[in-house]
Amino acid sequence: MRRVLPGLLLSLVAVLTACGGAGTPVRATMSARQALAHPPEFLEFESPATRLEMFREVARQSDVEAGQAAQALVLFPISQNGELLAAPGFDARMDLFQAPDAGKGLQLVLEARAGERWPEDRRESLQGLSEREAAELVARTLLAHWGIQPESAVQVDRASSAPYAVAYVDGILRINPAFLYLAAAYGPASMPAALQ
Repeated sequence: MRRVLPGLLLSLVAVLTACGGAGTPVRATMSARQALAHPPEFLEFESPATRLEMFREVARQSDVEAGQAAQALVLFPISQNGELLAAPGFDARMDLFQAPDAGKGLQLVLEARAGERWPEDRRESLQGLSEREAAELVARTLLAHWGIQPESAVQVDRASSAPYAVAYVDGILRINPAFLYLAAAYGPASMPAALQ
């Protein structure tokens, strides 16, 4: 029995460690800016509550940065009258996937010119949409919110790990796909059933 006891204790410690017991480091939460610098797969499996809090952080920051010259890194840089500025901010309760008539007249081109293609497989963490569909909704909503009315079609590029969420420069809208996963955390899927 004395020979079995040390082996049993060692096995118990190994099981506890593997199950998240003693010895397992706690993962530090990252800021929204840090999340944008990672591939979207890092966010896809975060809890909806974590992604929603990051989305709210981005929305708050968009209000703080609104109208500033984009000499420093801003989350939503846009070119306007030959100047690079931070875009108008948006409310943390704004559902960027709800674009019933926003941007209806806008022509968008989502086919990749030379860069990354928008994946078309549906994702649960994007409210059942593909990245391409989510990018189109977010593009229409933000361009309408910002009051941008281009004369020609807007190229919508996928910009993984960019230091910004969405940028509009020279008629090209560049969307960080990680931002789509944050924006998807707000909306019908994030609200309690009693409020829907």
